[in-house]
Amino acid sequence: MTTTLRRLATILTLALAALLGASPSYAQSDSLRIGIIGTGNIGGALARHWANAGHEVFVSSRHPEELQALVDELGPRAQAGLPADAAAFGDIILVSVPYSAMPQVGAELAPAMAGKVVLDTSNPVARRDGAITEFALGLGSGVATAQFLPGARIVRAYNCIPAASLAGQANRQPARIAIPLAGDDAEALEIAQRLVSDSGFDPVVVGPLEVARHFDLGQPLARGDLSAAEYRALIDEVL
Repeated sequence: MTTTLRRLATILTLALAALLGASPSYAQSDSLRIGIIGTGNIGGALARHWANAGHEVFVSSRHPEELQALVDELGPRAQAGLPADAAAFGDIILVSVPYSAMPQVGAELAPAMAGKVVLDTSNPVARRDGAITEFALGLGSGVATAQFLPGARIVRAYNCIPAASLAGQANRQPARIAIPLAGDDAEALEIAQRLVSDSGFDPVVVGPLEVARHFDLGQPLARGDLSAAEYRALIDEVL
């Protein structure tokens, strides 16, 4: 079976599992509780988009007092605290940290995130993250994150769009920017697609977590400027 056929088979399997399984836990009308671990340019932009879409967000830092201006901007749907507080608060967790911090995030917070949907935006970059970069890219960043966060329902997301585009090009016209997603859990992918849409972008499921390596930085699918139609055409070329 070709790689393309394997990818299509996996996507169909995930979709069928979603249809045959229990009713989704998160209806489209629900306000979701999202804990954000790492509130830099990516986490801050998504906090704004999701709060504007009606979700509750808990932004976090080891110095949460530095986030008070953001909380004041976002209003009653936002609060701030330590990463452990965000992990406990969220039904969905966004992890957006330098990849060298991922082992510590796992050691401290993996139990609180077990069973939860975790959107992973973190990219291993050699000049910043050091030796862990080779390990993570060797496995593929999504698979590596799953090892650091055992029990979490990992979806690789938002890792290859520039922070400025994420902040300033939501609902781009005439076509929204595509955000590639990869994961092994059908419901987690469904929730991730909703949150991508709510943030002003178009979700494109590439396949299971192992294929997320193809949109690690520097790889052929690491594009943050294409429409969904353009991105799907690129997937067909690459995979």
